[in-house]
Amino acid sequence: MRPQADGLAAAQPLALAQLSADEPLVAEGQRPNPADFEVAELQELQKRFGVHGPQTPLAQLFTAGLDHWAPLRSHTLQRLEALMPAVRQEAKRFQVNPMLLTAVLYDELQHAKPGEDSELAMRSGLFQTHGPAQLGVEELMHQHLLPRHPSQKQLEAARQQLLDPERNVALLAGKMARISRALGVPSQQQLEASTSPRDAHLIATLAYLHNGKLDYPNRILTYMQDPALHGLLFGRQEAQSAPLI
Repeated sequence: MRPQADGLAAAQPLALAQLSADEPLVAEGQRPNPADFEVAELQELQKRFGVHGPQTPLAQLFTAGLDHWAPLRSHTLQRLEALMPAVRQEAKRFQVNPMLLTAVLYDELQHAKPGEDSELAMRSGLFQTHGPAQLGVEELMHQHLLPRHPSQKQLEAARQQLLDPERNVALLAGKMARISRALGVPSQQQLEASTSPRDAHLIATLAYLHNGKLDYPNRILTYMQDPALHGLLFGRQEAQSAPLI
């Protein structure tokens, strides 16, 4: 189970760190870190969304070790590839950066516990989050897809939705769109980390509010630059056969 931000904040703009939309990415040879948060900003995030501190050093070491384990990475990429059609579709539908979705899914799949997404594990109640993006039933409530006080039957149906990989991806895209609105991002604006420092910081904020750990945004921003993930999302197109004459 991963900590999640509660997402119950009212939809009003957040006072983000002062980053101009046209500020150069590199100033005097230094590239600002989009995942750096000012103290006042962290306090506002905690007040509005509920957040957590960084992982413990031991947990961070364990996470880093998993990231460098080649067999696990290969397995994760295979699982992620099957989700790419849903990622492309839902990113377009919700106007969310598809590389952000890809990076979050990669991280959650990479660090998933064995068997946690089985129906047996779901029914056991040991885990509060499920599916490729590790979402809880609360997210369906936030998206008004589940009543605030659901029946047991409704809860079971919601958990079944979370276990469905494509539906889980759609809910993740909906979550990112929902939090974006709460941060004051226009609904038709797709954030681009590579062209705008402010967008990059907003993406870091979305990652932070998805997971709730302060060291999480840096991981997600790093994954968004991973050539293998770019290849899954953009670079694998079958060559067209020459037409018969």
